[in-house]
Amino acid sequence: MVMGNARSDDAGPPEHSAGLRVGKELLDATRPYTEESPAISWWYVSSTFVLMLTALAAAGIVSAWPLRLVFSVLGALLIVRSFITFHDYLHGAILRRSRIAFWLFHAFGAFVLTPPRSWLESHNYHHGHVGQISSISAGAFPIISTQMWHTSTRWQRLAYRVQRHPVVVLLSYPIVFAINITLIPLLRSPANHLDSLIALVVHFGLIALLWVLGGFNLVFFVILLPMTIASAIGCYLFFAQHSFRRMQIVSPEAWNYYRAAIESSSFLRMNRIMQWFTGNIGYHHIHHLNVRIPFYRLPEVMAAIPELQTPIVTTLSPRDIADCFRSALWDEEKQRMVSYREASTSKEDAAR
Repeated sequence: MVMGNARSDDAGPPEHSAGLRVGKELLDATRPYTEESPAISWWYVSSTFVLMLTALAAAGIVSAWPLRLVFSVLGALLIVRSFITFHDYLHGAILRRSRIAFWLFHAFGAFVLTPPRSWLESHNYHHGHVGQISSISAGAFPIISTQMWHTSTRWQRLAYRVQRHPVVVLLSYPIVFAINITLIPLLRSPANHLDSLIALVVHFGLIALLWVLGGFNLVFFVILLPMTIASAIGCYLFFAQHSFRRMQIVSPEAWNYYRAAIESSSFLRMNRIMQWFTGNIGYHHIHHLNVRIPFYRLPEVMAAIPELQTPIVTTLSPRDIADCFRSALWDEEKQRMVSYREASTSKEDAAR
């Protein structure tokens, strides 16, 4: 795994030197790595799902609460890894011709309140618009410019800050997954989102069943706690990989798919344990360049293609997490992300 040359978050945007492949030529260099091995895919998927179900079952069966807590947290981390396999399946990166995989992942989507139809609509929109200024939150957290911020009403500013607030990430289980991804699409278009209805029935039906069988404690350790942790981790990963201090926002005229992948998507460096639990999603710049690369081949791509070895790096350190949440607005003059305080200071300085 090549990470020694990765640029820190303090480095500027990528500079394209002579001889380096960019754009479609760089995308073409990744195409050989889209070939999957169904046997390898099934090994990773089946082993992950078995481990997840075992951990959650143990969280419900064991009597000592410290052990229940350990298994519940382990189950949460395995839900995150399972979600990455689900995510790759919906991108067509793994097992796309398998009927067994179809039913497995649709069942999993119902369990984690991620109905495939609404997820695909929002997620595909995200891939086609990452790195652009947008006040809407379709498939992503909104990003607006400082100029838009200064001309916004108080209510518009409040709505923007609420959508990007850390509490939303921490409570993403009910807010993002239950409401935004599942309930709202169903209410807007019931006929087109029957899988959202199925997800709500399956998820809350399972909660009711476990409550009848073992009361609140069983529901808490098997569903509520692991889903809260897994949703928060997944939501933060999604947030941090497209909202960091050195990301670049380009005008609609200059925007293209390749620049968005390299300049508006980070490489989230993690230790090997978290890299495994998060299914290599930290190699996010490569994923956005070519969504058909299976998650287990992303490190191989980075090691093989020099042009992908110097991404903008973020980490899970407290400092970088704080920086990601502080990086809230795009400053057109400074050509970088700034905090609300910086935006206010700049306006005051300009007024003097």
